[in-house]
Amino acid sequence: MPAGPDDDGNDVTDGMTTAFWAIHDGASAKASVREILGRLPRIVRQVGALAWRADRRATVLVVVLQLASAAMAAFGLVASVGVLRELFGSGPTPDRIRAAVPQLVLVVALLSLRALLEAGVAATEARLTPKIRIALESEFYSLAGRVRLEAVEDPEWHDAVHRASDRGLYYARQIVGNVIAVAAAALDIVATAGVLAVLHPLLILMLPLSVLPVGAAAVRSARDRFHSYMRWNAMQRRLRVFTWLLLDQDSAAELRSTTSQDALLAEHRRIAEKIAAEDTRLGVSAARVTLAGRAFGGLGAGLTYTALCLMLLDGWIPLAVGAGAVLAIQSGRQSLTTFVNLSHLVFENALWVTDLQAVQAHCRTRLPRTGGLPAPQDVEEIQLDEVTFAYPGKDTPALDGVTLNLRAGETIAFVGANGSGKSTCAKLIAGLYDPTVGTVTWNGTDARELDPVSLHQQVAMVLQDPIHLPFTALANIAVSRGTITTADPEQAHAAATASGADTVIASLPGTWKALLSKRFAGGQELSAGQWAKIAVARGLYKQAPVLLLDEPTASMDPRAEQAVYESVLNGARRPGRITVLISHRLASVVRADRIYVFDSGRIIESGTHQQLMDKEGEYAAMFTLQAAGYQVAPTGTDDA
Repeated sequence: MPAGPDDDGNDVTDGMTTAFWAIHDGASAKASVREILGRLPRIVRQVGALAWRADRRATVLVVVLQLASAAMAAFGLVASVGVLRELFGSGPTPDRIRAAVPQLVLVVALLSLRALLEAGVAATEARLTPKIRIALESEFYSLAGRVRLEAVEDPEWHDAVHRASDRGLYYARQIVGNVIAVAAAALDIVATAGVLAVLHPLLILMLPLSVLPVGAAAVRSARDRFHSYMRWNAMQRRLRVFTWLLLDQDSAAELRSTTSQDALLAEHRRIAEKIAAEDTRLGVSAARVTLAGRAFGGLGAGLTYTALCLMLLDGWIPLAVGAGAVLAIQSGRQSLTTFVNLSHLVFENALWVTDLQAVQAHCRTRLPRTGGLPAPQDVEEIQLDEVTFAYPGKDTPALDGVTLNLRAGETIAFVGANGSGKSTCAKLIAGLYDPTVGTVTWNGTDARELDPVSLHQQVAMVLQDPIHLPFTALANIAVSRGTITTADPEQAHAAATASGADTVIASLPGTWKALLSKRFAGGQELSAGQWAKIAVARGLYKQAPVLLLDEPTASMDPRAEQAVYESVLNGARRPGRITVLISHRLASVVRADRIYVFDSGRIIESGTHQQLMDKEGEYAAMFTLQAAGYQVAPTGTDDA
């Protein structure tokens, strides 16, 4: 049976889909030369705009220095012709050499000046590129980190933003230097053409004759390289499937218990052998293309030199001019090859930069609203009135006509099956979503009229799978107030004690200063239950008037869970705080002031524990079922 995608055709890339971060790879290999050249001016303007925003002075300096460098190249060719004219002039050899000395000094001076100018371009570019990088990264992450929650939960947005982060920002940094190099090559070609036109108008016609075959070979070579890269990349991705499985920590135990390593290693070797065969084929193909390029380039050069010889024999140009033309043509060939190779690279880089800018523009359309009234510091009541909410792309709403009241000083519980709408309702209360229909009001004010940032500051939300921040234990708690560098020690200790995190922190080397990440030397890794205690402490430390607990103790042991509920729900409460508890363990909600039972996005029951048990409805059925699981069935007796 086949182990994976069918590859009977011996092409191991056919079974791989194009990854979201590779959609533009090899695009220049599919574009025509006209398309690439036609887009270059727009790309230069695009990069120029980025550079201009980052540092205007440095941008102007790069342009001026680059133009001056190209001018020095042209003057250097002209001066070289002057040297040749003196060397090949009439008179004794010593006299010719002495006459050429001033021109030689001029050539050396021009070359030295060009070297200084190019060093200036490199130094200015070194100052400009980091500024562009900082500006781009700051803008991108500022936008992506603030988009509304429903955008983050959109798979297409997720792919787009990670593609922009992984590839767009990288190539945005690379494209600056590449564009400068392309511009330098283009200016050198123009300078070479200008020198040939000055030497003799007919020489300008010989430049294409010599450089076009080289350019054609460079285009073919560049495209083959891109195609080769695409195939190599796809094959490596297929191979990494097995590499990841063999090295992944999560799969290690099962692989060893099932002794599956040999099977994976055999498939790894099979694909590796196909990759090796493909590498050989690609290497041979590259050698053939290189040989063909040199052959055609040599033919073009031969025709050019033949034409030069005929012009010399007919006396159209002197020998010194002919020698200078050879130098200019050689320089032009080299510049054109550089221009072709970099043009393909810049074309592809620009696609990623354009994609980055498109993602940024899309993020701007999905930012939360700005401005509005400040959220109340003391929350007396939060009311949901006929609230309906549907996730983008979903036909069935997650909430459907939900109405409920939350009052200061109360503990409210949301219960129900998975997907019934409990967590979605909590996120609407927290202002993470806006209702599709209906209103969420805080002290009678529609939440959509409140400033989102100030509203979020009044809510502490503890989730079932909390974030594992690679900071110190204290910073992991203090971050709920928007800082990881300052903390109130008494409040941090109180929050840790209430959540049970104090015993976790006390057991760590360095206690409060312990780094909670194995990425750092001496860093500590916590269990899921220990992280849950840190997360609860983080929520309590914020001291927000609204506390939302979404299955916070799911990964805790029974004693730790009971301690958290006793402290947070039944112990000393912050006066006037609204506490919402979402839980599947109904024993934890029996002392809640009010319980809402969710089913398919609707509230089907509400009341205290006793009221709901008396109704003998869905809540009573769920509670009875869970309670029965803790009853020990009586042991049967032997009739004999």
